[in-house]
Amino acid sequence: MRSRSNSSSTERSVDRTQTIHPERDHSHRPNQLFVVGIGPGDLNHLTKRALDVLASVDVVAGYTTYIDLIRPLIEEKEIISTGMTKEVKRVEAAIEQAQNGRLCAIVSSGDPGIYAMAGLVFETCKIKNIKIAPPGFDASNRITEGLLQVEVVPGIPALCSGASLLGAPLTHDFATISLSDLLTPWEVIEKRIEAAARADFVIVLYNPKSKKRTWQLEKAQQILLSHRDSDTPVGIVVSAMRSEQDVRIVPLSQLHEAHVDMQTAVFVGSSQSSQYLDFMITPRGYTQKYKIAEDVNP
Repeated sequence: MRSRSNSSSTERSVDRTQTIHPERDHSHRPNQLFVVGIGPGDLNHLTKRALDVLASVDVVAGYTTYIDLIRPLIEEKEIISTGMTKEVKRVEAAIEQAQNGRLCAIVSSGDPGIYAMAGLVFETCKIKNIKIAPPGFDASNRITEGLLQVEVVPGIPALCSGASLLGAPLTHDFATISLSDLLTPWEVIEKRIEAAARADFVIVLYNPKSKKRTWQLEKAQQILLSHRDSDTPVGIVVSAMRSEQDVRIVPLSQLHEAHVDMQTAVFVGSSQSSQYLDFMITPRGYTQKYKIAEDVNP
């Protein structure tokens, strides 16, 4: 087991709106909305583009926990933060701010296009028939009145930050599956687990367990055990790159006993994956094609 700290975080779910910075005059530029990925949570792992955008905007909207992760960067901004399950409210508020001429960013942990806010932003614009365009669009062929520029700023996703801590679990083909059945029927999720397991993908499980969803991970384990050996390595990464980080590797047969929560990414190895010391390795195939001399030194 490897960890950065033994401390634990307390999640706050109280809705709040905090106005800190006065409005600026941005009448010279089009309305803009940024959908920003803040990566795993440590400020050192934000991209430069994300840092530049957060420095330039007037308003930042996000889930309270994610706002707290970047609070040192946005202390002089207007902040719109809401608790869990208030995603639609956050997106609508961010779009409204942008349409009113204020530079606005809505933030997601990891990458905003992976189980996060980018999809909801575009879906909402489509449903509301809001004219949108990418940054740098050619305005000469567009009706620009009421147009909203939307830029998705990528971030380091949980599957990448977690994989880096485990070693090299994703060097070959892999699939990502969310175990949350709040928006996707469990029957659909189960079929996807079965298909990925049968195809021998390395499988990254997002949203494996919550206070209310306690049985889905064990059910997934049962499906996986019907296609994988019981000693298949499973990497478990909790709160990657944060103070509460915890990294461990367990055999598939013991997955149901591991500490897992909503801040966890679970990496289930393929038939070719292995554990070496504290690392998890999925070979790409190089050692089958090329000979690597063994070290003969003691």
